[in-house]
Amino acid sequence: MQNNGTLYGTLYIVATPIGNLGDMVPRAIEILQKVDIIAAEDTRHSGNLLQHFCINTPTTAYHDHSDDARTQSLLDRLASGQSIALISDAGTPLISDPGYRLVHEARSLGIRVEPIPGACAVITALCASGLPSDRFSFEGFLPAKNTNREQVLAAVKEDPRTLVFYESPHRILASLESVITILGGDRYIVLARELTKTFETFIAGSAQEVLDTLNTDANQKRGEMVLMIKGFETVKIREISQDVERILLLLCEELPLKKAAALAAKITGLKKNALYQLGLELTQPNH
Repeated sequence: MQNNGTLYGTLYIVATPIGNLGDMVPRAIEILQKVDIIAAEDTRHSGNLLQHFCINTPTTAYHDHSDDARTQSLLDRLASGQSIALISDAGTPLISDPGYRLVHEARSLGIRVEPIPGACAVITALCASGLPSDRFSFEGFLPAKNTNREQVLAAVKEDPRTLVFYESPHRILASLESVITILGGDRYIVLARELTKTFETFIAGSAQEVLDTLNTDANQKRGEMVLMIKGFETVKIREISQDVERILLLLCEELPLKKAAALAAKITGLKKNALYQLGLELTQPNH
């Protein structure tokens, strides 16, 4: 691309496999072989991939902790006419992986940015989860600290879309406990782990059931994970009989709403969250 008389190179955003090397697309191999340099999140990690596909292109490290000087160095290469391929450790760069600053600055300078599509853990997990995929929200990694994590979950508690998070093995139990605390133990979730690898697993059920599974089987806490949470379902009051309303109102006269909804759920077999929402509707001053 030429801009103000300067011939710029191209910045390629190249997706790489998330586990199974057979998922590497031919076009990605071609681009990685022909560019002047590969900017990799971890050059040692990517070295195995490049060696497997006989790619001898020089590499340089570029990650979230790279300073402005490293970003500028890559921009200078592009401005001089060199082409660069940006890759992450696995999957599509920028999807909770490094690269935003570089792509943003390249575009602002008029440098061509070309995506080379391929594997992406979000889409790979979602398409096989059985959860609604017509509308979903990818939220990246949940915060490490309990307070911050619960604040994030509280903000999306009533989001009707399927929620998708990345999670790591050493934090998954704490994250599931936060899901139970904020969204309820009966919220339906699907946990995908070791995608495209030998021990790929999908664990589905209520948040409490999935937590129990992980607590009883240490093997299910291994590997990188994608946590998917079914969106919030609003209560359809017309589908709940007057008898159920009467039971819930009687219980509310003696118990706090949360306990009344839990007990009503045991009596009627209906969802606790739905009855809690109904209780809010029934106990409004103007109801």
